[in-house]
Amino acid sequence: MDSNIKTIVVKFLTDKPVRKTPYQVKGVFIRNFKNESIVPMLDGSKRDRFLYPRVQVKILDEQIYLIGIDEGVSPVLEISEKIEKLDFGNITFQIQDRDISQFKNEFISSNQLIDYEFITPWVALNNMTGKKYKKLEDSDKHSYLTKLIGQNIIFIAKELNLDLGKEIYIKLELSGLVAQKIDEKNWGSFKGTFKTNCILPNYIGLGNGITRGLGTIFYDQDVILNNSESSEDQEELLKNLAKEKGLEAIDVLDVPKPKRKNKRKSSFKKKSRNKLRRNKNKKPFKSNGRVHNENYNILEKNEGDNIDQKNYNTEEHHKRQHKF
Repeated sequence: MDSNIKTIVVKFLTDKPVRKTPYQVKGVFIRNFKNESIVPMLDGSKRDRFLYPRVQVKILDEQIYLIGIDEGVSPVLEISEKIEKLDFGNITFQIQDRDISQFKNEFISSNQLIDYEFITPWVALNNMTGKKYKKLEDSDKHSYLTKLIGQNIIFIAKELNLDLGKEIYIKLELSGLVAQKIDEKNWGSFKGTFKTNCILPNYIGLGNGITRGLGTIFYDQDVILNNSESSEDQEELLKNLAKEKGLEAIDVLDVPKPKRKNKRKSSFKKKSRNKLRRNKNKKPFKSNGRVHNENYNILEKNEGDNIDQKNYNTEEHHKRQHKF
């Protein structure tokens, strides 16, 4: 199976270590490159179209990485060729060089199991899934987290209109089952690795906090020597799966295709509800317009991590937070 999805990874080599957050980097892009096509991919204006962020910013080993997926490839490539420096106000980074890698045929099923590592904490649990997780017996928690990864992968693939077949296989290995708290949101994060029979792009994020650089995955791309769909390869895959202990199968059909909200229709419904409730002398109904799917850690209107009502990707917010 081939995929028409392309990805790009750009690593900026700077004159000094970058000790900034992805939000701070995005703030510089939004402020200094207002007319570039990458800005709508970062400031939230594309959220109604892209449920999974097509451009992701990471700070890894004190260097800046830009990851572009499908529609995000061209904007990332364009900006990478134009940036000579990044001015944060209190410090400026000169771009000395850049490593650019482009890939295709990702987000597809593989005829082998691939080892992935979370190189930044995987925020598996948000407020809703966290409550469910706490109620589970210890013997069920590992399986619950395994299914979350599998469902999240399938959800993203469907959002990209890709077919992973009937089921995917996941084996999860964590350093522990006690979730580590992430800031004031009470998110729960884990460290560890997982195996799956899917080829996923390096450096993309899974789970919550993707736009914060969390849930970043990495695998050794040299291990994929061949990925055909011949009957012999499929038989070999089944043999390997049978030998691997701890694998769980996730049914692709159990994960619904993401639904984008119709802005005009949604607005009309909200106005109608408010009018009806006001007529009953009740407090007007308020909604933040977000539909959260608790099983897949994806906000069906937002990118997947901005659960509160503030838009942290706006230029105004970056100015307040980082004193631009």
